Amino acid sequence: MEEKKVLTKMSFDELSEFILSLDERKFCVNQIISWIYVKAAASFEQMTDIKKELREKLIGCAKITDVKIKTKQMSADGTIKYLLEYSDGALAECVLMRFDNRGNLSACVSSQVGCPMGCAFCATAKRGFIRNLLPYEMVEQILTIERDTGLKVTNVVFMGQGEPFNNFDNVYKAIQIINSKLMIGIRRITVSTCGIAPKIREIAKKELIPTLAISLHAPNNALRAEIMPVEKKYNLQELKNALKYYIDETKKRVTLEYILIDGLTDTKDMALELISYMKYLKCNVNLIPYNPITPKDKFKKPSKKNVMFFKYLLESSGKKVTVRLERGADIDAACGQLAAKTDI
Repeated sequence: MEEKKVLTKMSFDELSEFILSLDERKFCVNQIISWIYVKAAASFEQMTDIKKELREKLIGCAKITDVKIKTKQMSADGTIKYLLEYSDGALAECVLMRFDNRGNLSACVSSQVGCPMGCAFCATAKRGFIRNLLPYEMVEQILTIERDTGLKVTNVVFMGQGEPFNNFDNVYKAIQIINSKLMIGIRRITVSTCGIAPKIREIAKKELIPTLAISLHAPNNALRAEIMPVEKKYNLQELKNALKYYIDETKKRVTLEYILIDGLTDTKDMALELISYMKYLKCNVNLIPYNPITPKDKFKKPSKKNVMFFKYLLESSGKKVTVRLERGADIDAACGQLAAKTDI
């Protein structure tokens, strides 16, 4: 028996050709694409404005996706974490985040299976790098969330497992699909990078330019090299030069993400060094209180007092500073906790 075609694996030209081979009416192509990507249909039976004959043909020879939900966890705060299994058995996580006082529904998307960057404070780094995700595999994370919940994702953040700019071409293709087919505006798409300087310059020249978030996490070379090996390849000055280029080219503001680790990155001296580093950058700062990975973790969560004092110092420099609202920590879905665990 011939294996069924997987529609979300196809390019749009391939999908068009396949549908036309089943039905000569061209308008059916756009209808089916809309059902898959805009309405996140979970089955062909849901495609009620497609004639029954075509639906039956599709049921017989195709399936919408081959991505499976291996596990699903719901946090007390409404966050949902999915562990997805791809056709080759690879596992990656995505997270749906909701906020009580906002209408936005954000999907936190992984760009790689595992991560090669080795950041000391990140659970994904412990897993190591396995492989890059393809564009459809990233888009499928959003569609899986929408199919499962019946909700429409409004914002996408590439802040899950992996370094997006080490999978640049696939991530950019995924952004194009998310923007054109899922109808999510480019201003609602954010890519977080630990500082791959050449790719920061490259994204600034693209037609679609997402919001850029930088995983800075330390304000000087020595400390950053200790907790983020990327510093040894693209140091803080090279990163700053790339950010200035991005800001000048795009006229966009960047977000500096900064992790607060008790006694290490949350001190007054660190705050003053960070103020100096960002002095001439058009940026906001997003402070992230550290989320412990294991009970024996050598890094500790900062006190609320230290978080607020650090925030106060940065705000005195005139920058907009926010503290990231922790979501899903009780299910290991908070920042830095994604590790694709299967023993849950």
